[in-house]
Amino acid sequence: MDPSMADLNSPHSMGTTIIGVTYNGGVVLGADSRTSTGMYVANRASDKITQLTDNVYVCRSGSAADSQIVSDYVRYFLHQHTIQVGQPATVKVVANLVRLLSYNNKNMLQTGLIVGGWDKYEGGKIYGVPLGGTIVEQPFAIGGSGSSYLYGFFDQEWKAGMTRDEAKKLVIKAVSLAIARDGASGGVVRTVTINSEGVTRNFYPGDTLPLWHEELEPQNSLLDILSSSSPEPMIS
Repeated sequence: MDPSMADLNSPHSMGTTIIGVTYNGGVVLGADSRTSTGMYVANRASDKITQLTDNVYVCRSGSAADSQIVSDYVRYFLHQHTIQVGQPATVKVVANLVRLLSYNNKNMLQTGLIVGGWDKYEGGKIYGVPLGGTIVEQPFAIGGSGSSYLYGFFDQEWKAGMTRDEAKKLVIKAVSLAIARDGASGGVVRTVTINSEGVTRNFYPGDTLPLWHEELEPQNSLLDILSSSSPEPMIS
């Protein structure tokens, strides 16, 4: 095999940044959009926040195939659960079903998930389901390769009782910071806000995100970059 083709034939991996944050009244989920195969960016605008029910979503990281099949199975079982019970599943029920599938197949799956949503019994909830199928309820959860750069940031910036706008700004700021520092994270930022009023999706292109240390300003094209960095002509 041609060595240059090795990355193209690698499994699709979402070396990524995923975040879930609770606030006073609901949750905000956020993620970048870069999907890669080895060192090759296979999709720069993928959607890593997947709907499971009307009121619960999941952020996916790790193997794209593994996270997608877990999401598909959970969605199928939840559809039957809703028919049998006669009402939507709670966030805790959804998270435990994700945990059950992840744990029972832990030797075959390479995916970490964050489940977030709102229900009328417990309000907004975030559950982390990392590799191996553990389930942890948290006020905020971060995952993916970009999370290594965010633990100290969240320890300082997160606070209990945030408003919706504060939580959304925190998520956007955190994902943009991970994009700047982590080579496996990139593209755009997507957020999903879930509360008693429903679900709101938002999309933030790369040129609208805050810049961090030594990051370049957005350019229209490669020609703009070359022309802005060209040396002054020599004068004899």
